[in-house]
This record gives sequence, structure tokens and C-alpha cells, in this order.
Amino acid sequence: MSILEIILFTLGKVLVLLTLILLSVSYLVYFERRISAWIQNRLGPNRVGWQGVLQPFADIFKLLLKEDIVPDKANKKIHTLAPIIALFVAFSTYAVIPFGPTVTLFGYSVPLVVADINIGILYVLALSSIGVYAMTLAGWSSGSKYSLLGGIRSSAQMISYEVSMGFSVGGVLLLSQSLRPTEIVLAQSGWMWNAFIQPIGFITFLVASFAETNRLPFDLPEAEPELVGGFHTEYSSMKFAGFFLAEYANMIIASALIVTLYLGGWQLPLIDTFGLPSGIVITLQILGFVLKMGMLLFFFIWIRWTLPRFRYDQLMSLGWKVMFPLSLINLIWVAVLIMVFNI
Repeated sequence: MSILEIILFTLGKVLVLLTLILLSVSYLVYFERRISAWIQNRLGPNRVGWQGVLQPFADIFKLLLKEDIVPDKANKKIHTLAPIIALFVAFSTYAVIPFGPTVTLFGYSVPLVVADINIGILYVLALSSIGVYAMTLAGWSSGSKYSLLGGIRSSAQMISYEVSMGFSVGGVLLLSQSLRPTEIVLAQSGWMWNAFIQPIGFITFLVASFAETNRLPFDLPEAEPELVGGFHTEYSSMKFAGFFLAEYANMIIASALIVTLYLGGWQLPLIDTFGLPSGIVITLQILGFVLKMGMLLFFFIWIRWTLPRFRYDQLMSLGWKVMFPLSLINLIWVAVLIMVFNI
């Protein structure tokens, strides 16, 4: 494959992925509103289009027409930069997530991942660390004490839970012997899913994902009763939409990462034993990946409308006194498994 063909295939994958991300994020907001209405025994959006399916486009149009208000005491450059950082981090992370095995198109082997790089997991962790700056800078640059408190809470929360998240990922890397997401998926062939082999690591990573995406019960940076709206109190129009979309994009990337690291990625156990054509197998594998992601996204939404918010001292105690020791225990457990059973 020539350099030009590689560039064209890569640009094509980026365009398709970007379109899917924007549509997925828009409709994830819609499904959250419908699921929350179902949980609370009310109707939810059902007026714009059939059963309200056009509501996301109406919301975007409304935000586009709203006035962009910037406080007089705000640092205007950084105030504008913060939502751009949030969106950049959220959308860039998708590049290394494999949604399926390698397929053959027009005689070329095309991996179903934008960038199949050897340091994929390190890339994801690095970008998630940069995401802290978006909320911290948003809170500081707004010139509001409520926003500043939200930004400080965000930085402390995300840094605290990134520690346990990193150690949880360490167990996965020990088993797969690779930082490449595709290799991690292949290492979980059959029923060798990491969620079964290291359940403690799976649970700690899942809880840390809630904290990293600022979802209830970990949404202290934007706690309405205490901080009005937290780090994005002074944002309106499309700048607010940037943070709003970034939160849901982070939910999707967190779900995709959990599927990749712990739930076997696109792999479906025993599917090769049925003698199906390769095209059908690949289609089922991609659908399997999407189904696993959908179940995790439903879990994210379900938890938000079920559990109350933690107090801030409870949040930090859970992160350092419970999650951190458990992630270390998981790392030792995986090391023992490798030494004893030579997994």
C-alpha cells in the first residue's frame, strides 16, 4: 500500500469515525433523557419528531442561537480555550480504540482502528490527564468563586482517581504484555476476559471511569446545590455545548475502553466454531462491540438516576483509602497468577 493510499484510508476512517462520534454523542443525550424519564415514571422528550428523535438537533440549534456571554473579570483567551481543550481530548482519544478486527476492502487489509499504534493505552492515559486542564482552566478563568471551587474539585478528583485507574490498567498490561489495544483484545480470546481474571481491577477501573467523566455520584465539580453549576457556571452558547458534548463523548470513550481492556473488545466466544462466512463473523463481532458499549452506557445513565451524590470528603476517602489499596491488591493478584499459572 502506497503512502497516498494509506493517507486516503486514514482520512476516510477519521471522517467516518468523527461522523459516528457526533451522532452518538447527540443521541446519547436523547437516550439519557428518555431513560431518566422511564426511571422517574414520566414522558421525557417526545414532541420534536417521532418520539422526540429530532430533539438533539433542536437543542444544538437553540445553543447556536444563544448569546455568548463572557464575564468582565474573566480571562477571555483562556475562557475560550478551555472548552476547546475538553473537546480535543474527548475526540482525539477515539483514534486508538479498535472497533473490530482487520477487514479486507477493495483488496486491502484495513484495521478497524484509526491509529493502531504500539503505545495506544499510554496515549489514552496521557490525553485523559490533559483533560484535567480543561476544567481547571475553565474554573479559574471565569472570575467566579463558584467556578473556581468547581475547577479545584475537578483537578483533585481526577488526579486522585487516575492513580487507581493507572494501577488497574497495569494488571491488564501485565497479562497482555503489550500497550497496543489490538493486542490486548487478542489476548482475551475465548473466555479469557480480564473482567473474569481480575474482577477487582475491573471494578476499580469502572468506578474510576465514573470519577474521570464527572458522572454521578462523582459530579462534585458541577454540584448544582453547592456550586450553581461548578466550573461551567459562566459558560453559555456553544462554549457550554462544548463541555456538554465532551462529557458525553468521554462517557462513550470510557465505555469503549472498558470493553477493550476488560470485556474482550470485539471478540465473541465460540463464534468461530459455527463455520459462518468471514463477512458475517466480522459483522457480528462489530455488533458485539457496540452491544457491550451500549450496555455500559445504559449502566452509566442508570447509576446517575439511582445513586445520590457523595460528599467531597467521602469522594476523596473512597479514592485514596479504598480504590488505591484495591488497585494495588489487583496488581499483586495478577502478578501471582502469572508466576503460578504462567498465564
